[in-house]
Formats: sequence, C-alpha cells, structure tokens
Amino acid sequence: MTRTVRYNYVIGDVQGCFEALKALLKEIRFDADQDFIWFAGDLVARGENSVGALRFIKKLVDNGVAATVLGNHDLTLLAVARGIKAINPKDNTLDVINALESDDLIEWLRKQPLCLFPNEQTVLTHAGIPLNWTAEQTAALAKEVEAVIGHDDFAVLDDFLKVMYGKTPDLWSDDLAGHERLRCITNYLTRMRLTNAEGRMEFSFKDSLDEPMPKGFQPWFEFDSQAAQTHQIFFGHWAALQGKTISKQIQNVDGGCVWGNQLMAFRLEDQTMFAVDNPVSE
Repeated sequence: MTRTVRYNYVIGDVQGCFEALKALLKEIRFDADQDFIWFAGDLVARGENSVGALRFIKKLVDNGVAATVLGNHDLTLLAVARGIKAINPKDNTLDVINALESDDLIEWLRKQPLCLFPNEQTVLTHAGIPLNWTAEQTAALAKEVEAVIGHDDFAVLDDFLKVMYGKTPDLWSDDLAGHERLRCITNYLTRMRLTNAEGRMEFSFKDSLDEPMPKGFQPWFEFDSQAAQTHQIFFGHWAALQGKTISKQIQNVDGGCVWGNQLMAFRLEDQTMFAVDNPVSE
C-alpha cells in the first residue's frame, strides 16, 4: 500500500544538532503518518549529539518516512570508521564510532545516495550541481560513486576512501576514469562552492557572498545551469548562505545551525521555509 504524503520537507545540514532537529520537527508539526523528509546530508559532525541524530534519522529512513543524501562530513565519518582517516578534533563523531551499534550505523550510512529526486521537478544533492550537468546526468554519475561506497567488498570501498581526499581533477571531463573520476564526482556533489565559467572548482572559499572571491571564480549557481532548466535544485553545505533563496529554481537549506544559527526545513508544496534556533549553545 502506497502512503499518501501530505507535505514534503527538505531539511538542511543537521551536523549532529539533535536537539535542533527535534525542535524543527515540532515547529513544522511533522506527522510521520502523513509527511516525508528529505535530508540534504551532513547528518553528523560538529553538533552536540551525532550518534543521536544518526540513530533518529536512520529510523525515519528505515520506516519509509525520510530519505537522505550523503554530505562531505558523512563521507569523512565513513573514512574514520574504516580506519582510513584520523578523526578531526573539531568533529564530535566519536560517539558514533563508540556506539554499540556502530557497525550497523556505518553500514546503513554507506548505502545512502548522493542524489535524490523528491519529485519529478526537484533534485537534491549536498553541495549542488555543476553548471554543465543535467539532473539526469547528475543522478547517473552519483550512482557510480554510490556503487563503490556501498560495495559488498570492503576492499573496494577502502581503496576509494584512501584516495577520496584531494583537489584534483578540479574540472569534469567525460574522459575521466577510475578513482580520479570518482573523486571529481564526489567533490562536485559534496564539496563544491565556487567554480569558474567552465565548471572548474575552487576549494578554499567558504565565506558569505559579500566577501571577495578568488579571481575568475563565482558561486556555482551564478552560472547558467543545465539542471536548473528542468528541475528546482536544493542543496545544503554552504552555512554562510543561511538558507538563501538563490532563484526560483535554486534553493539553499543550510542555515548554519551548528555555528549558532538556524536549522531549516523547506516545504515543497507551498515553497515555505521554516527555521528554528539551535537550543544548544556552544
């Protein structure tokens, strides 16, 4: 039996801010019998309760009332859990690693996608979509990475995680192959902020749109987007944007909750944004 959905909400980067997530669900009067949540990734990292947030979101997804894409912090957690990367002192994810059901949480996390379509007119990734990819191409390329991250052979996963970090190649080409191809796709979907007019990525800039940017680079959404011609694009990742509406076709949902700002939910049916302050002070 197919569940009838009343409202669909896209929720920005939770980052382990479990108390804020609970407050936001109360604010939107989330009803698990009628509503559906689309999470924009970065479920864990620098908030007060990564394991609590991850457990809760996993349960929502397992119950068929939510879905999530993976963000760069989620991928970092996978690398830490696999012993590929040391935990960042700024990340409060040791609670996930030490949890009794840590293996189950990590196994579930690595099976989640990098791209979702909340409806036929809407596409969601963590960081956005480069100017020269269509929505359909984005989904196909995401699946290439998903197949490796979720591979039954952990050796395949580990081989990629070992080389996942890096700034090159910084420009997409259909001719890319192997781990370079996978790293480039991953960077576009989980790390991108600025590109130049041909789609080349720049990784150092994380500030607001008012700050000076490296010469020749602009936010990826300032360029004519193939995907935005057919779909409304939702993305998180860029806390300094604080849930900015870029255009009718491009919407940020990262309110910078973990930095003392807000956790946000965008309701698709009437294009309404909801937000709550983080109740947990640093």
